[in-house]
Amino acid sequence: MADEDDIILSELDDEELVQQMHDDLYDGLKEEIEEAVNILVERGWTPYDILTKALVAGMTVVGNDFRDGILFVPEVLLAANAMKGGMAILKPMLVETGAPRMGKMVIGTVKGDIHDIGKNLVAMMMEGAGFEVVDIGINNPVENYLEALEREEADILGMSALLTTTMPYMKVVIDTMKEKGIRDNYLVLVGGAPLNEEFGKAIGADAYCRDAAISVEIAKDMIARKHNQMGA
Repeated sequence: MADEDDIILSELDDEELVQQMHDDLYDGLKEEIEEAVNILVERGWTPYDILTKALVAGMTVVGNDFRDGILFVPEVLLAANAMKGGMAILKPMLVETGAPRMGKMVIGTVKGDIHDIGKNLVAMMMEGAGFEVVDIGINNPVENYLEALEREEADILGMSALLTTTMPYMKVVIDTMKEKGIRDNYLVLVGGAPLNEEFGKAIGADAYCRDAAISVEIAKDMIARKHNQMGA
């Protein structure tokens, strides 16, 4: 009898395989995820179905358990890395098939601040939810944000700060967007340990995101509402 660990992915039916992918994502098994994605592609699944039913559905569980304190940052990073492996295979196919876009986000840590773990986690979780994410790194002056938003034709701007001294710079970015008359073109999400709801409101952000899992929920919600308004 085969050892329990020796699951032959190609012998599982579709439903079992998708279930196994959710488990493998949770356990951060990148090679298994890549193999499973390829199997589903061979079986004629659309890239969009693989993305949503296997990868995003699996990452949703990871996100919920992270939010509830069952999983911690290292596990989430492993899961996100496994997700990335699967995404790398699907990305070119998704572009070809013109799959529906969730939205595109530019994310970066503000000027004077070089902390990036929280930002990286948000970027990975957003990718896990099917958003396209352009990470412009740390220590970003206002010009970097504005250039990236325009260049990438983004829908969302995410700003992160971990120092109380760099928090006010978020207002500089938002005020500059207002001056240029482009503030309303984007959803602005802010996050980082020293921030809170009041601060987010005071500087004119659309939302303050307490953690990566919540960032995803807020972004999905706001993008859906934006699409509905546009469609109305």
